Amino acid sequence: MKNRRAFLQRALSVGVSALTAWPKDSSGNTAPLPSLKGRKILFTYGGWEGHEPKAFADYLAPWMRTEGASVLLSENLDPYADKALMKTIDLVVQVFTMSSITKEQEAGLLEAFKVNGTGLAGWHGGLCDSFRNNTEYQYMTGGQWVAHPGGIVDYEVTITDRQDALTNGLNDFRFKSEQYYMHVDPNVKVLATTRFTGAHDEWIEGCVMPVTWKKMYGKGRIFYTSLGHNLAHLTESKEGLVMLKRGIQWASASKYEPKETWVSPAYAR
Repeated sequence: MKNRRAFLQRALSVGVSALTAWPKDSSGNTAPLPSLKGRKILFTYGGWEGHEPKAFADYLAPWMRTEGASVLLSENLDPYADKALMKTIDLVVQVFTMSSITKEQEAGLLEAFKVNGTGLAGWHGGLCDSFRNNTEYQYMTGGQWVAHPGGIVDYEVTITDRQDALTNGLNDFRFKSEQYYMHVDPNVKVLATTRFTGAHDEWIEGCVMPVTWKKMYGKGRIFYTSLGHNLAHLTESKEGLVMLKRGIQWASASKYEPKETWVSPAYAR
């Protein structure tokens, strides 16, 4: 336990220091991401234990509070059905894998994003393999996990949009974890991708798959990255951790900054 706490403290220090070098805009001027100061964040965690929901909560909540946010932690989804509470929330951070959600909880969650303008940030199966029976939820997140050929593998992550503040200044990087094969909304704004080799499933050789994206759902900003099967996988990657923290910051400003609009018709003639 002592060694684990020491590891988390070291990882937290590395992650925070990595964010002090703010991204730059196209003119070379610094373009700081939104601050978490004063934000009210609901962090829900649970579901399948293999994705280490509590470890992520124990790691990320202190960082958010250090950045000035108020963080409400919940080991269940009941807060989603509390309309009065959800109206006060600026950002939902969720890590719930292979779980279920009631109609009332789903309705409250989706209304918070679509109508109230609350933001959402999440990663891996904790966001895009949460509720397999809920298609409106999947419409909101922009993707659903379907496979990770080979399990834990080494793969390359390519930064595809270097102008966006979430990825500006980041280089392509190697990552060792589950390489997610996903069904993805063609209108998400893709920030990073990965290419499958076909070493495990030969019929997908050469397939390029989104890794990190952002999108809108009604008034709400939605951020997702498929990186992070467990905490160590993510904290051992400076670039992956920076993308996640920047995504959290960006989504937290959903109520306070102009709506971002983009439609990218992937199959347009």
